[in-house]
This record gives sequence, structure tokens and C-alpha cells, in this order.
Amino acid sequence: MFSDRSDAGRLLATRLAAYSRSRPLVLALPRGGLPVALEVAVALDADLDVLVVRKLGAPGNPEYAMGAVGEDDVLIVDHAVRRAVHATSEQVEAVARHERAEVARRVQAYRGNRVKLGIAGRNVIVVDDGMATGSTAAAGVTVVKHLGAAHVTLAVPVGSATAVTWLSALADDVVCLEVPASFLSVGEHYADFRQVSDQDVLDIMRAHPRADATRSSRVRVDEDVTITFDELYLNGHLTIPANASGMVLFAHGSGSGRLSPRNAAVAQVLNSAGLGTLLLDLLTDTEADNRRNVFDIELLADRLSHATAWLRDRHDIDGMPIGYFGASTGAAAAIVAAARKPDDVCAVVARGGRTDLAGDWLAKVQAPVLLIVGGNDLPVIDLNREAQRQLTCPNLLEIVRGATHLFEEPGTLAQAARLAQSWFLNYLR
Repeated sequence: MFSDRSDAGRLLATRLAAYSRSRPLVLALPRGGLPVALEVAVALDADLDVLVVRKLGAPGNPEYAMGAVGEDDVLIVDHAVRRAVHATSEQVEAVARHERAEVARRVQAYRGNRVKLGIAGRNVIVVDDGMATGSTAAAGVTVVKHLGAAHVTLAVPVGSATAVTWLSALADDVVCLEVPASFLSVGEHYADFRQVSDQDVLDIMRAHPRADATRSSRVRVDEDVTITFDELYLNGHLTIPANASGMVLFAHGSGSGRLSPRNAAVAQVLNSAGLGTLLLDLLTDTEADNRRNVFDIELLADRLSHATAWLRDRHDIDGMPIGYFGASTGAAAAIVAAARKPDDVCAVVARGGRTDLAGDWLAKVQAPVLLIVGGNDLPVIDLNREAQRQLTCPNLLEIVRGATHLFEEPGTLAQAARLAQSWFLNYLR
């Protein structure tokens, strides 16, 4: 028996010690999972966030899950279960609409204005205070996998044998300290199992030293820069947060990359997570007027490599890992530059990228590549799927529902930025 949730969390953290090497993201299922997850996150020196999910209960049997909903409008339906319980599409949509509203309420209550930590490409540990049926934990694991986590571990102090068996087939790993032969409820295994309030959740999120990503917004460098080589002058804007752990160069093929509002919005999300950014014009104004230069991938990649060398020479970078964020033809340039100098680049993200223009370099790039494409950008989806087939490095294709090529639709660019943030946090170390 555990004395309380904090005690259970400390014991669970001992079993999870080896996971600290993978720089995990700890996600707590609120509310009871927060005190347990806090101890795990502190022990592993890991990022901590809440995982707000709701199961879709079957009509007449709400405990029987036929799917789940989560943040970012995630909807997952188990159609085999839906057919088994004879639920119509209208019934599923009605349940989903109700549960989405509850997800939104809880997100606002638990996280407020703090930055959501990205999941894509990361090693994630989902934590709860225990599981009886396992349906909520299953919903959490399903949503996390849907959002592109590289590896999902479910960690609980206690669980029923049935739930542990079920979740072992769903998660990549399950860590459960106690699996009693006789299991009635989670609470019976705690001396103190008092209810965790919404205020308790807020206090825990504020107390964790790495829970509030907005604290990283303090910067030590925020300035316009000029990169000079071969009698050429390229303009850029450099931002280095006070606690920066990596740098991201933006490759924008159509001229004024440093002035692009979309690039600036993505850079702000990366800066908030402690990542430095260099927004860069790869072409001069005169060069950008010639449309052929925009598609000169070799030229753009060469400029990006020179900018990387310039950045490496700065004393305030101090050996930080570097990644590339490329848009449109800049995505192809980022892949080519990364493939040419694999020791210089640790990760690449392409948004709406013409990655097909990277040609034979696709098979040569070694840095992990995340491809982000709008769900309504059908020609570019096809191009990126073909490019993905040629990649031999770790890679992931994320399709943002409802987005067109420029991600101008409400919320779509923010979702792309969070995906990029998660990828870079995982690989720039």
C-alpha cells in the first residue's frame, strides 16, 4: 500500500530511472495522475504537462469506450466497437461534441496560457495514479500515439491484471509497480487517497521547474544580423533565449524569410521552448525577383550551409545542436544542406515543403526529418509521401487537418509550430 500519490510517484520514478536518458516528456492524466507524475518528472529531470483526453462512451454504457477525443481536435473512433454497440454516426458525433467541450474546459482550467509541450517525435511517459478498467489510460495512450510520439510508456503505481494485459498490447511499454490478484479499486491501495482538486493541479503545474515553457521567453540575444561571405550580404534576425538548448535556422526560398509572419510565428513557439532561431533571407532582393532562383535548390542549400558556418563561429552558440526549418523550396534546400554536412545538422522540419526537389539527396540525409503538410494541400501531400519513401533516416509525415499550402486557416499554423517544437526538442540535444 502507498501512503499517498507522492509516495507512489517516488517509487514509480525509481523503476523509470533508465528512461531519463531519452529526455522523456511526462504527461499526467488529470487530476489524480498529477501528484504521481510530478515526482516522476522531477526524478527524471523531464518536461511535465497534462494530457487531457476523454473516452467516447458507448450509448447506454458510458464506461465502454468506442474511441477517444483529445486536444487539437483529435478524434479517434474504434469502428469495430462502434458497430458492435450499434452506435450510429450521429450518436458518435453527439458524444464527441460533448466530450470535446469538456476537453476544452479542462485544458483552460489546467494549463491556462502556458505553452503546450509538443508530442511528435518524443519519448512520452503517460502517468496516472492507477487503473481499474484501463479505459482512460487507453484513451491517453491512443491519443499520444496518434499525435506522433516516437515511443509511449504507460506508468502507474497499481493496476488490475486485466487492464495491464490490455494496455501492454496498446502501449510500447507498461510499468506497473503492483498488480494485485484481487483488485476492487485504485483507492484501496492508498492510505491517503483524497480527491485532487483543480487548484491542486494548477499548483503542481506552477511548482514544477520545467512545467511552464513560457519562462524560456527571456532572451539574451534578439537582433538583426548580416551574414557576409563571397562579397554577398544576407540579412537575418537572430534570437537566442537565455536558456537555449539548440538553434534552428529557417530556410525560406522566396526572398524575405526573416520578414515572413509565418516564420516569425513558428520561431516564437520555438523560442518559448528554449530554442534559438535564425530567420534568414537566402536570396537578396534582386535575386528574389528572378523566379528561377527560388527553385535553385543547390544555390539555396549553399547559402544555408554558409549561414550555418557563420552561426557556428559565434561564441554565444557554444556548440549547440543545430536544426533546419524549411518551407516550400526552402525545405528541399534544408534537406540537401543537411545531407551534405551530416555532422552539422541534428534535425530537419519541412512545412508545406517541396521536398521532392531534393532529388537524390533524400536518400542521403541522416538527420531525422519531420514532414508537415496541410490536409487540403493534396498535390504536396503526394509529393511528400513519395519523398518519405526515399528517406532512410528517422522520419515522420504529419498532415494537419483543414490546412492549405500556406497554413492560413485558424489554428493550423499553431499546430504545425507545436509539431516542429516537439521534433526539435527531441532531437536537438
